[in-house]
Amino acid sequence: MKFSEQWLREWVNPSVNTEQLSHQLTMCGLEVDAIEPVAVPFSNVVIGEVISVEPHPDADRLRLCQVNVGSELLAIVCGASNVAQGLKVPVAMIGAVLPGGLAIKRSKLRGVESFGMLCSAVEIGLAESADGLMILPADATPGMSIRDYLQLDDVTIEIGLTPNRGDCLSIQGIAREVAVINQLPLQAVEIKADVASHQDQFAVVVSAPEACPRYVGRIIKGVNPTAETPNWMQERLRRCDVRSISPIVDVTNYVMLELGQPMHAFDLSKLEGGINVRHALAGESLKLLDGQSVELTPETLIIADHRKPLAMAGVMGGDESAVTENTTEIFLESAFFTPSGLMGCARQYGLHTDSSHRFERGVDYELPVKAMRRATELLLEIVGGEAGALTEVSIDEHLPKRTPIALRLARVERILGLELSPVQIEKILLSLGMEIQKQPEQWWVTPPSFRFDLTIEADLIEELGRIYGYDRLPTEMPAISMEVRLPTELQVSQSRGRTLLVDRGYQEAITYSFVDEQLQARVNPDIKSISLANPISADMSVMRTSLWPGLLQAFSHNQKRQQARIRLFEFGVKFSRQGGAIVEEKIISGLISGELVAEQWGMPARKVDFYDIKADVEALLGLVGSGAGHTFVAAAHPALHPGQSAAIKSCDDKPLGWVGKLHPALEKELGLTGPVYLFEVDAHVLDVAAKPAFVEMSKYPSVRRDLAVVVASSVPASQVQQSIVAASKPYLLKLNLFDVYSGEGIESGSKSLALGLTFQDSSRTLTDQEVDGLISNVLKQLKQDFNATLRE
Repeated sequence: MKFSEQWLREWVNPSVNTEQLSHQLTMCGLEVDAIEPVAVPFSNVVIGEVISVEPHPDADRLRLCQVNVGSELLAIVCGASNVAQGLKVPVAMIGAVLPGGLAIKRSKLRGVESFGMLCSAVEIGLAESADGLMILPADATPGMSIRDYLQLDDVTIEIGLTPNRGDCLSIQGIAREVAVINQLPLQAVEIKADVASHQDQFAVVVSAPEACPRYVGRIIKGVNPTAETPNWMQERLRRCDVRSISPIVDVTNYVMLELGQPMHAFDLSKLEGGINVRHALAGESLKLLDGQSVELTPETLIIADHRKPLAMAGVMGGDESAVTENTTEIFLESAFFTPSGLMGCARQYGLHTDSSHRFERGVDYELPVKAMRRATELLLEIVGGEAGALTEVSIDEHLPKRTPIALRLARVERILGLELSPVQIEKILLSLGMEIQKQPEQWWVTPPSFRFDLTIEADLIEELGRIYGYDRLPTEMPAISMEVRLPTELQVSQSRGRTLLVDRGYQEAITYSFVDEQLQARVNPDIKSISLANPISADMSVMRTSLWPGLLQAFSHNQKRQQARIRLFEFGVKFSRQGGAIVEEKIISGLISGELVAEQWGMPARKVDFYDIKADVEALLGLVGSGAGHTFVAAAHPALHPGQSAAIKSCDDKPLGWVGKLHPALEKELGLTGPVYLFEVDAHVLDVAAKPAFVEMSKYPSVRRDLAVVVASSVPASQVQQSIVAASKPYLLKLNLFDVYSGEGIESGSKSLALGLTFQDSSRTLTDQEVDGLISNVLKQLKQDFNATLRE
């Protein structure tokens, strides 16, 4: 909202300067975004009256003018095409300095002396373009400073309003706030008594009362089509960033800026039968004032006559019924449209108007009649005519209800941290236009009709703090009883998991929770995506069911920027629908690609493989203790290579995640280069760690025996190790797989596993016979479980 400070001070004039007024507005919630002068600096420009105009003797396009500037007649040479005897125009005197630093000096034009310059609006900085001299009203006094006459020593103040303060989208609304803050009376505009000159009315029917519970109309006959908008009104509109169009349209815009009520004027001769406020019918269209034609939807509220749509209610009028320079009879409209009835209507058609901006936020439903009377008064003054009787349709059951709100004194003190007396509270509430009913220790407060944002007790308390002054509220540290809970050994924090992955060369990524539906379908085809009702874009249309789509997009982004070695991880949530409800699951995901280590001289280069990322996952799972019993089981996943993927399971066989190589088909489809390996683990695996237990170090020597056993190639080494552990208890101290071999000397379909077994007892030294017995037990167990044989 942009407005003139001088206009505001006609309503309320506090004893503060512009800067202090700006601070007051900001501190009461109407944040000032900008303060600008209404005119650029210039000096010594006065009003002049052209007494005579004669041709220049040596130039066809120049005129010799005698100009009365109050104290003297000046001879001025002028080239403007619209200069004429009797005009009042701005005159830059000798010594004047115009915008841009142009200094006016005594000069000769084609041999004739000129003692000044007649000015257009462009030359004094009031317009960007002009067709000729700036013509002033006939009542302008020659010799008077143009800055004083046009009140150019003024500033415009632009405030950024939050959506809940639609009541401040007018001079009246802002003045109310300033008056309350400074404890001054409001000097509201005085509207003359409304007297109809004739009883002609235009029939009005409201077929959509839930969207338009109040509609006021009036016929005005005999308006002067040649009338012009007075200069003072044009200036006020200009200072509010509203362009002057015609007297009738300017008056409706002026009333909107002054009181906050959007209005519209129809050419009465173009209306048929009567007005009907209804929703659009299928197939109806409307050509708007901006020239575009729109196909109306059944949800759109329109103003129509008995034959056709006339306007999009509360948004924009139609071109066919618009007032023109030939209009002599108008039907003037002032209505209340509910915010819910118009919400989103303008955006649906790519529109945003001053009218829709106000109605969507809420306009005072008691204002239409007052605005109609004010607009009628201004129109009769400017364009003349005769006003008919008011036509008002009001459906009370659909008007907003002002429900009283309970306000407790104790609650005010607790929220604000300030003891306001009951007298102070009542004074503030009454000054804001509220009705109050006092009860012991509380009040029942009814908000005024123009405040749609006051619905609960906290809103009223905010009003008290706002008017009292946010900067005056006491500052106290809250007294909070806190208990410091130290982390236990059974907890592993997410930061510890992050640190581990960073230590292993990963970088943390944060990707969007919304992903491309097609990419997600390729990664997780078995899980139905959750679509967004209003997505940001087509490639962010569903909620992610895995973190892999986001990480793969991040990987592609980095690889296209010449990053050859990439390691990314993310702690995030994925979404799924379970039993009709949307469930969030915390997940740890990561991917690796490129060289195992950065380029160096100490070791040969090698690409990462499945076992590298598996080792990273094992290290992550190892944070909860080596005895947790997590296992990796060969399994197929739609996004992973069928021969290089594994499901991660807990000791009780619950699924924890996946690890593997990206499927070659998906890798090609995404345009990725080189193998990519991914993992995904349920973050809750870090919630509970194995409890550490003390084990005394044995003082007796250990014994190591190495075994090479041959098993089928399909037997996982982890299962062989589990079998050895079971057969060697309680003496097995350490088990190490140090070689896997298949080739010459090994039957096809088999492999050799070389394992180192370390035995030790805490109370004595184990004998060779005891160790041989343990090895014999191990071999028997392996034979039984896997038909394993000792390699010769």
